[in-house]
Amino acid sequence: MKIQNYINGQYVNPIQDNWLDNLCPANGKVYGQIPNSSKDDVEIAYNAAKTAFPSWSQTTLETRSRILIKISELLETNILRFAEAESKDNGKPISLAKSVDIPRAASNFRFFGNAITQFASESHESVGQNAINYTLRQPIGVVGCISPWNLPLYLFTWKIAPAIAAGNCVVAKPSEVTPMTAFLLGEICNEAGLPKGVLNIVHGLGTTTGQAIVEHPDIKAISFTGGTETGAHIARVAAPMFKKLSLELGGKNPNIIFEDCDYDDMLETTVRSSFANQGQICLCGSRIFVEVSIYEKFKTDFVAKVKQLKVGHPSEENTNMGALVSKPHLEKVMKYIEIAKLDNGTILCGGNKVIVKGYENGYYLEPTVIEIQTNECRVNQEEVFGPVVTIMPFKTEDEVLQMANSVNYGLSATLWSNNLKRTMRMSNQLQVGIVWVNTWMMRDLRTPFGGVKASGVGREGGFEALRFFTEAKNVCIKY
Repeated sequence: MKIQNYINGQYVNPIQDNWLDNLCPANGKVYGQIPNSSKDDVEIAYNAAKTAFPSWSQTTLETRSRILIKISELLETNILRFAEAESKDNGKPISLAKSVDIPRAASNFRFFGNAITQFASESHESVGQNAINYTLRQPIGVVGCISPWNLPLYLFTWKIAPAIAAGNCVVAKPSEVTPMTAFLLGEICNEAGLPKGVLNIVHGLGTTTGQAIVEHPDIKAISFTGGTETGAHIARVAAPMFKKLSLELGGKNPNIIFEDCDYDDMLETTVRSSFANQGQICLCGSRIFVEVSIYEKFKTDFVAKVKQLKVGHPSEENTNMGALVSKPHLEKVMKYIEIAKLDNGTILCGGNKVIVKGYENGYYLEPTVIEIQTNECRVNQEEVFGPVVTIMPFKTEDEVLQMANSVNYGLSATLWSNNLKRTMRMSNQLQVGIVWVNTWMMRDLRTPFGGVKASGVGREGGFEALRFFTEAKNVCIKY
């Protein structure tokens, strides 16, 4: 099957007829091709967006809202089709795509379809000066949205929905590793009545297609989710061009467990926060710190539960973990397991490839738990982004706080304790953008999302996203 670009409401081949193979992680086989779009393809997409912008930016909020909500409804109607496509492309279990990825993609459109109708500007009366100031929130124009492979449609729509809700037109690039659901989204947009050119989807490598979007002189804002190294490159290119930037990058998130936690709830959630989506979520708690008084009990119970996780083909109902997204990524994760051993880490379980009968060439890996001696080891300092977690004990709050903060990343943290003062005190001091207390991955789409340090710049979600995709203009009138 050949995936095509979606430009000006139509599916088209890349101008230079360059194609990339699309592989299925579950069996390692090529099952299609995608465009490796050039600068020329991006220019055509930009021109379509530019042409559509005057009309779309003046479209009423009610009309924009109605179209976004219709897209949401159509995604829900087609949930199984999209879930199967996501699973085939990414390697995640169909059950996960059906229960999380596609419903959340639909929620993104519904949320921002409603949010734009409530997005209010400000006014200020200048008392004694006979003047009033009011603030306009105007769409930027044509914006670029670039999304990653781990939550393909989920994060693709997380950018697109607020951008078009705010009245912008979009040139978007999904990951070349997982292009299928973005390709299918074009059909949904046409059926929902989204005007031609408002959303344009170009496929290809980051070094070609992505680079063309980032360096385009008239694409005024870039929203990117992906690796920290790529984010740094985008910043170097975009900053001298004075583009607005939202960068949601890597994470190396601490999961801090105190003895006064609700133990059973903590244990169940920690298995999920460690290995959901094969550990390929930037919010996974990959560094587990456990208070020394319950450390041995936790280690025994946690390893026992992890060993019960079934690694299998994504289509099987009882599969807990599917395939990693690609062969190079599997090899990268395996390399970190070997590095951990060299740093005196002890493999408590996992660490090996899994051969799934009938799918022997798939990219499967056992969920891996490593007991480490020091927080300074590489596997605790660098982002692995796979089904690998480390565990180590701590004695005091100050000690674990220092370890939690001693990495270059600062995306999220999970804290397990029923001591209210402690949770508030530590939440204040953890150098992250998100703290979950006695839970994980509980998301309210109204809240700001993003990290500090090498985990990114800016915030997405709620009105933060609508602020990013608009420019503020103050008007002062003397009366």
